[in-house]
Amino acid sequence: MMASRSRTHLVLIPSYNPGPKVYETVRAARRLWNPVWVIVDGSTDGTAEQLQKMAEQDPGLSIIVLPHNVGKGAALLRGLDLAAEHGYTHALSMDSDGQHPATLIPEFMTASMRAPACMILGRPVFDESAPALRVKGRQVSNWWANLETLWAGIGDSLFGFRVYPIAPLRQLMHRQRFMRRFDFDPEAVVRLCWMGIKPVNLPAPVRYFSAEEGGVSHFNYLRDNTLLTWMHARLFVGFVLRLPMLVARKLTGP
Repeated sequence: MMASRSRTHLVLIPSYNPGPKVYETVRAARRLWNPVWVIVDGSTDGTAEQLQKMAEQDPGLSIIVLPHNVGKGAALLRGLDLAAEHGYTHALSMDSDGQHPATLIPEFMTASMRAPACMILGRPVFDESAPALRVKGRQVSNWWANLETLWAGIGDSLFGFRVYPIAPLRQLMHRQRFMRRFDFDPEAVVRLCWMGIKPVNLPAPVRYFSAEEGGVSHFNYLRDNTLLTWMHARLFVGFVLRLPMLVARKLTGP
């Protein structure tokens, strides 16, 4: 039995050459939420065609195919723009590779409906499948994100299982050219905090699949860590410029 349709909240799944795990991910999301939109970001692995066949049999599933790869943030922005045109106010983003817990979609959506002005952030709970280097590396990014927001309450800056209010996120992205690739998740959460969007953190298990299990990773340590370093350098400059406002907000409280 599929979930009843929401008129305000939808699931957005950006997808780039995810391998067959994407089908399991989409089916799991659809069992628990309606609608689910997949933004195929220029995939060349044949998954776009199979996803479109799935959508032909499921009115709660929509597939948006981009002609070439534009990056996670840019793909999500395309989905956010279309969602706004259709009257949706909030979007839960999740990865297509099975790492994110589809079973928690209803809990995160309910939290968003209770606090629609907030962003609902997943705080990852790692198991033994998590690469130690990735886990320790994200601690550095988390420290910088919390400094840049004067410890506004970001539980994890990189975990992409989140519910965003669509209007402020679109406003933020359309007025700058950054946040289009791997830098989307941490920069979005920092800049939304600057806009006064408060984070609500909920625990969420994360699973890293091996290649034998069908896991696919596009993370490149050198390229993506260089991108994050440049991103945090830019954000630190923005933090310094906003410091008086952030201090005043911290002193006045909620």
